[in-house]
Amino acid sequence: MFKDTEHLIRLAAVLILAVVAFVALRAAVVPKSFGQYGHYRANAIGEIAARPVAHAGHEVCEGCHTDVVDQKKLGRHIVVPCEACHGAQAKHTDDPATIKPPKLDTAVVCSRCHEANSAKPKAFPQVVTADHAQGLACDTCHQPHRPKIEENKTEEAAASKPAVKSATGGKK
Repeated sequence: MFKDTEHLIRLAAVLILAVVAFVALRAAVVPKSFGQYGHYRANAIGEIAARPVAHAGHEVCEGCHTDVVDQKKLGRHIVVPCEACHGAQAKHTDDPATIKPPKLDTAVVCSRCHEANSAKPKAFPQVVTADHAQGLACDTCHQPHRPKIEENKTEEAAASKPAVKSATGGKK
Protein backbone atom coordinates (compact mmCIF):
# COMPACT_ATOMS: atom_id res chain seq x y z
CA MET A 1 0.00 0.00 0.00
CA PHE A 2 1.08 3.54 0.77
CA LYS A 3 4.41 4.03 2.34
CA ASP A 4 3.36 6.85 4.74
CA THR A 5 -0.36 6.42 5.46
CA GLU A 6 -0.14 8.28 8.75
CA HIS A 7 -0.06 11.62 6.81
CA LEU A 8 -3.34 10.76 5.11
CA ILE A 9 -4.88 9.74 8.44
CA ARG A 10 -3.86 13.07 10.01
CA LEU A 11 -5.30 15.00 7.03
CA ALA A 12 -8.58 13.07 7.28
CA ALA A 13 -8.74 13.73 11.03
CA VAL A 14 -8.19 17.47 10.50
CA LEU A 15 -10.90 17.57 7.81
CA ILE A 16 -13.37 15.66 9.99
CA LEU A 17 -12.59 17.98 12.91
CA ALA A 18 -13.14 21.04 10.65
CA VAL A 19 -16.51 19.72 9.44
CA VAL A 20 -17.67 18.98 13.00
CA ALA A 21 -16.54 22.46 14.14
CA PHE A 22 -18.39 24.06 11.18
CA VAL A 23 -21.62 22.16 11.90
CA ALA A 24 -21.44 23.01 15.62
CA LEU A 25 -20.72 26.69 14.95
CA ARG A 26 -23.50 26.87 12.36
CA ALA A 27 -25.98 25.33 14.78
CA ALA A 28 -24.98 27.87 17.44
CA VAL A 29 -25.05 30.94 15.19
CA VAL A 30 -27.80 30.43 12.60
CA PRO A 31 -31.31 31.16 13.99
CA LYS A 32 -33.78 28.27 14.15
CA SER A 33 -36.23 30.03 11.81
CA PHE A 34 -33.64 30.47 9.06
CA GLY A 35 -34.68 28.69 5.89
CA GLN A 36 -38.35 28.36 6.80
CA TYR A 37 -39.32 30.68 3.91
CA GLY A 38 -36.38 30.10 1.61
CA HIS A 39 -33.09 31.83 2.30
CA TYR A 40 -34.55 34.11 4.97
CA ARG A 41 -35.02 34.25 8.73
CA ALA A 42 -38.77 33.74 9.25
CA ASN A 43 -38.89 35.58 12.61
CA ALA A 44 -37.58 38.75 10.93
CA ILE A 45 -41.02 39.44 9.46
CA GLY A 46 -42.65 39.66 12.89
CA GLU A 47 -39.75 41.65 14.34
CA ILE A 48 -39.93 44.22 11.57
CA ALA A 49 -43.72 44.44 11.85
CA ALA A 50 -43.40 45.10 15.60
CA ARG A 51 -41.20 48.17 15.08
CA PRO A 52 -42.92 51.53 15.45
CA VAL A 53 -43.95 53.18 12.20
CA ALA A 54 -41.55 56.01 11.34
CA HIS A 55 -42.71 57.10 7.88
CA ALA A 56 -46.16 58.50 7.21
CA GLY A 57 -46.12 58.20 3.43
CA HIS A 58 -46.57 60.99 0.92
CA GLU A 59 -50.33 60.43 0.69
CA VAL A 60 -50.73 61.44 4.35
CA CYS A 61 -48.52 64.52 3.86
CA GLU A 62 -50.43 65.57 0.76
CA GLY A 63 -53.75 65.22 2.58
CA CYS A 64 -52.88 68.21 4.80
CA HIS A 65 -50.36 70.12 2.73
CA THR A 66 -52.42 70.65 -0.43
CA ASP A 67 -50.62 73.94 -1.14
CA VAL A 68 -47.34 72.04 -1.41
CA VAL A 69 -48.95 69.50 -3.75
CA ASP A 70 -50.03 72.36 -6.01
CA GLN A 71 -46.45 73.71 -6.01
CA LYS A 72 -44.94 70.29 -6.69
CA LYS A 73 -47.27 69.76 -9.66
CA LEU A 74 -45.65 72.75 -11.33
CA GLY A 75 -42.11 71.36 -11.01
CA ARG A 76 -40.03 68.25 -11.41
CA HIS A 77 -40.07 67.31 -7.73
CA ILE A 78 -43.59 65.89 -8.10
CA VAL A 79 -42.03 62.40 -8.21
CA VAL A 80 -39.97 62.93 -5.03
CA PRO A 81 -41.73 61.61 -1.90
CA CYS A 82 -42.00 64.18 0.91
CA GLU A 83 -40.01 62.15 3.41
CA ALA A 84 -37.05 61.83 1.03
CA CYS A 85 -36.18 65.42 1.98
CA HIS A 86 -38.10 66.01 5.20
CA GLY A 87 -37.27 62.69 6.88
CA ALA A 88 -39.64 60.33 8.66
CA GLN A 89 -42.75 62.24 9.70
CA ALA A 90 -45.09 59.69 11.33
CA LYS A 91 -44.81 61.45 14.71
CA HIS A 92 -45.70 64.78 13.07
CA THR A 93 -48.76 63.27 11.40
CA ASP A 94 -49.89 61.76 14.71
CA ASP A 95 -49.68 65.14 16.49
CA PRO A 96 -49.19 67.96 13.96
CA ALA A 97 -50.03 70.75 16.42
CA THR A 98 -47.23 69.87 18.82
CA ILE A 99 -44.56 68.11 16.78
CA LYS A 100 -43.19 70.42 14.10
CA PRO A 101 -40.61 69.22 11.58
CA PRO A 102 -37.29 71.05 11.88
CA LYS A 103 -36.29 73.71 9.33
CA LEU A 104 -34.23 72.01 6.65
CA ASP A 105 -30.73 73.06 5.69
CA THR A 106 -31.36 73.09 1.95
CA ALA A 107 -27.64 73.32 1.19
CA VAL A 108 -27.28 69.85 2.70
CA VAL A 109 -30.61 68.30 1.65
CA CYS A 110 -30.48 69.41 -1.99
CA SER A 111 -26.87 68.37 -2.46
CA ARG A 112 -27.77 64.78 -1.54
CA CYS A 113 -29.32 64.42 -4.98
CA HIS A 114 -27.95 67.31 -6.99
CA GLU A 115 -24.22 67.40 -6.16
CA ALA A 116 -22.33 66.74 -9.40
CA ASN A 117 -21.36 63.12 -9.76
CA SER A 118 -20.18 61.34 -12.90
CA ALA A 119 -22.29 58.29 -12.01
CA LYS A 120 -25.54 60.23 -12.47
CA PRO A 121 -27.27 60.54 -15.84
CA LYS A 122 -26.16 63.61 -17.81
CA ALA A 123 -29.77 64.87 -18.06
CA PHE A 124 -30.16 64.92 -14.26
CA PRO A 125 -29.72 68.44 -12.83
CA GLN A 126 -26.29 68.48 -11.16
CA VAL A 127 -24.24 71.30 -9.69
CA VAL A 128 -20.97 71.76 -7.89
CA THR A 129 -22.54 73.44 -4.89
CA ALA A 130 -19.38 75.26 -3.84
CA ASP A 131 -19.27 77.03 -7.22
CA HIS A 132 -22.99 77.25 -7.92
CA ALA A 133 -24.39 78.51 -4.62
CA GLN A 134 -21.44 80.66 -3.51
CA GLY A 135 -22.32 80.04 0.12
CA LEU A 136 -26.05 80.71 -0.18
CA ALA A 137 -28.69 78.18 0.81
CA CYS A 138 -30.48 76.62 -2.16
CA ASP A 139 -33.86 78.04 -1.14
CA THR A 140 -32.46 81.55 -1.52
CA CYS A 141 -32.99 81.25 -5.29
CA HIS A 142 -34.98 78.02 -5.67
CA GLN A 143 -38.35 77.14 -4.20
CA PRO A 144 -37.67 73.51 -3.13
CA HIS A 145 -41.07 72.14 -4.16
CA ARG A 146 -40.81 73.88 -7.56
CA PRO A 147 -37.06 74.37 -8.09
CA LYS A 148 -37.12 76.33 -11.34
CA ILE A 149 -35.34 79.62 -10.63
CA GLU A 150 -37.65 82.54 -10.04
CA GLU A 151 -36.21 85.82 -11.27
CA ASN A 152 -37.43 87.93 -8.34
CA LYS A 153 -35.79 85.55 -5.81
CA THR A 154 -32.49 85.74 -7.71
CA GLU A 155 -32.54 89.53 -7.67
CA GLU A 156 -33.38 89.55 -3.93
CA ALA A 157 -30.50 87.14 -3.22
CA ALA A 158 -28.04 89.28 -5.18
CA ALA A 159 -29.17 92.39 -3.34
CA SER A 160 -28.83 90.77 0.09
CA LYS A 161 -25.37 89.30 -0.57
CA PRO A 162 -22.51 91.60 0.51
CA ALA A 163 -20.20 92.84 -2.22
CA VAL A 164 -16.86 91.02 -2.46
CA LYS A 165 -13.72 93.08 -2.96
CA SER A 166 -11.38 91.93 -5.68
CA ALA A 167 -7.59 91.77 -5.38
CA THR A 168 -7.29 95.24 -6.95
CA GLY A 169 -9.41 96.78 -4.20
CA GLY A 170 -12.51 97.48 -6.33
CA LYS A 171 -15.89 95.86 -5.87
CA LYS A 172 -16.63 92.78 -7.83
